[in-house]
Amino acid sequence: MTQIDKEIISHMTNPNNYGRLENADSIGIGENPLNGEKVILYINVTKDKDDFIISDISFEAIACMTTVVAGSIITNEAKNISFSLAEELIAVTLGMLENVPPEEAACSEMVALALKAAMDGYKMSLEDGEKKSLIYKINQSCSPDKEHNLKDNR
Repeated sequence: MTQIDKEIISHMTNPNNYGRLENADSIGIGENPLNGEKVILYINVTKDKDDFIISDISFEAIACMTTVVAGSIITNEAKNISFSLAEELIAVTLGMLENVPPEEAACSEMVALALKAAMDGYKMSLEDGEKKSLIYKINQSCSPDKEHNLKDNR
């Protein structure tokens, strides 16, 4: 068994950052509109100089095990980084998925979009003065036999 296999099994059997983050500063949801799967991502945020820092993060998933593994990995990477770096993490993740079959890419896309929704919701809440929870829908589908392409992710 390779080291990568061991890490994936570890994320499957004991996902990191899984569960509700009480009193979260923002909540973002990534959703697959075709089958109802979703990821709910919670963040707490602190201000550091000219950027925001994701000081704590957790997620819940009503989805397959691949989504839970992706949630565990992406939330590990996003913890304690700035919004700017998290935007790069999202862009890299989505970029890597461009060459992956849609049914395999959908799970990771859902988690990345949940993170983006949480960050965008946080920024909107600062402007409006009230908490915003956003839902972004995935462009990929875990159902390869159905064509699915949403122009607007919101």
